Amino acid sequence: MTSEPEKKKPIWRRYFLWGMPVAGIAVAFAAGIIFWGGFNTAMEATNTKDFCISCHEMRDFVYEEYTGTIHDVNRSGVGAVCSDCHVPKDWTHKMIRKIKASKELYGKLVGTINTPEKFEAKRIHLAMNEWERMKATDSRECRNCHDFESMMPEFQRPRARQQHMNAMETGQTCIDCHKGIAHSNIRDRATDEYLEELEAPNPAFIRQIPPEYMASLERIEAKEAAEADAEKAARTAQQEAVQAQIAAAVDAAVAEERANASGEASAAPSGGGSDVGADIDWNAVASADLKLFYPGQASFEWVQNGKFHGGARPLTKGGDQCTTCHAKELDTIGNKIVAGGELEPTPIPGKRGVIDATIQAAHDDENLYIRLQWPDAGHNPAPFVDGGKMDPDNQIKVAMMITGTGIELGDQVGCWASCHADNTYMPFAPEADAIAANGDIAGRMTAQDTVSKYISESRTEVEVKGRRGKALGGWDKLEAEAQIEQYLADGTFLDLMRVYADGSASNGYLLEQRVVNDGEIAASANLSGGMWTVVFTRPLNSGAPGDVPLEPGQTYTVGFAIHDDFAAARFHHVTLNTSLALDDDTAAVNVVKQ
Repeated sequence: MTSEPEKKKPIWRRYFLWGMPVAGIAVAFAAGIIFWGGFNTAMEATNTKDFCISCHEMRDFVYEEYTGTIHDVNRSGVGAVCSDCHVPKDWTHKMIRKIKASKELYGKLVGTINTPEKFEAKRIHLAMNEWERMKATDSRECRNCHDFESMMPEFQRPRARQQHMNAMETGQTCIDCHKGIAHSNIRDRATDEYLEELEAPNPAFIRQIPPEYMASLERIEAKEAAEADAEKAARTAQQEAVQAQIAAAVDAAVAEERANASGEASAAPSGGGSDVGADIDWNAVASADLKLFYPGQASFEWVQNGKFHGGARPLTKGGDQCTTCHAKELDTIGNKIVAGGELEPTPIPGKRGVIDATIQAAHDDENLYIRLQWPDAGHNPAPFVDGGKMDPDNQIKVAMMITGTGIELGDQVGCWASCHADNTYMPFAPEADAIAANGDIAGRMTAQDTVSKYISESRTEVEVKGRRGKALGGWDKLEAEAQIEQYLADGTFLDLMRVYADGSASNGYLLEQRVVNDGEIAASANLSGGMWTVVFTRPLNSGAPGDVPLEPGQTYTVGFAIHDDFAAARFHHVTLNTSLALDDDTAAVNVVKQ
């Protein structure tokens, strides 16, 4: 009996791997590749800009805001699309984000944001979701393209250099400062309490500052210092040429006077008091640059409010001074504000944004001597004043303030502590009838129809945030007279000296208002050869109320202001916080012994 040969199994059943047919594994593998490829392709398709703006809610609202921003078009040609900022790159977090985003489909179905009105109503909620997500991940999506370790200060503005270094040291992250860079900035719609919590530094985000960053910082600071020295040398040479012309003119006038047989008295030089500081050898006193910029309506409340001023937190929480961020960008700030805008609703056409002055300071163990010089700029009439001159009697006024003790942020902001949002010509300045209606306060004010500068300590309350529509400032919240007197006795005031165009001067202080007392001061003011020269002197330590005593070994925060071109009130130029000390060359203003 013959048996038939055994049939061979199909090839896909002959070979096994791990107990499974190889052919089956191959089929499953191929199916997996196809499935994964299809899945991944679909996932990537949902990451494209075209997909994101395929619904009109995105296309007509947020996409319109994004178009033309630095993340859409820029000098490098590398744009960021929706998913670059809103979807993580790594697979795990991407899947989580996609799952969470699926609930947005429900909003699409029920029309949660399908009209501009509905979208605006939900905008702050949507923005908060993204802010909180990015805060929790240390701005992971931002860091897919940007990295602290790759940032070179040589290609950043001075303020950005400092803030990025602060961020690395304190544990801040990108979204703390950079909101509204691709869409409308609605940070001001969030409450102060919410922003305070959201933007607080996180110690887990602290980074070591890379050596490359510090090396780049040293290079750019050295370059800027060299440029500043060259600019100063050129300016000094120009000023010396002007002074030489002035001296030549004086010599010629003296010669002419001596040759005048009639013996008539010569006219006194303009400015009066020209003998002030005559015993000081100014040629032996080094000068320092003093840049004054135009501040517009940037009040003490404004600089503390994070909704308006990005440096509010570093100032109020971090202890930074104004100069920490802004010392090297005063030209940009002044020229921007003076041109008109949020901080200058009534610009004066042609008014300069900055004044480049020089300052010299000396003492003789008894008196302080200050000499300021700066170029005149001609006349640019103020369009909102009849005749174009706010103070027709004074082409210029010069003020110096010395910060006393116990003033809120005084050492950080200097004289800015006295500039409030309800002062004259400021956005919340009360009308004369409103002041008159507040009889008790008006009765204690020297100027009863306007609010002069004051320090916050003189008020029981000063509104900084403007919560629930409250006016900023606190002009009508005056402390009791006994408390004001105590502040004066404690030295909690700004010592104020002013020099006018005719060489007259006043001494006083700022506390609950601007007060002029009988403090000693002498001054001169002169315009020659297109250059203003103002000199004034006062005792180092008069012992008089309202005078800050100046002592060796102490550093003082001072501020200077120049009202030029017949300006008054806030239409002046000011310095940021400036240090002053006796015989200390580390201070910005070194008062040298003569």
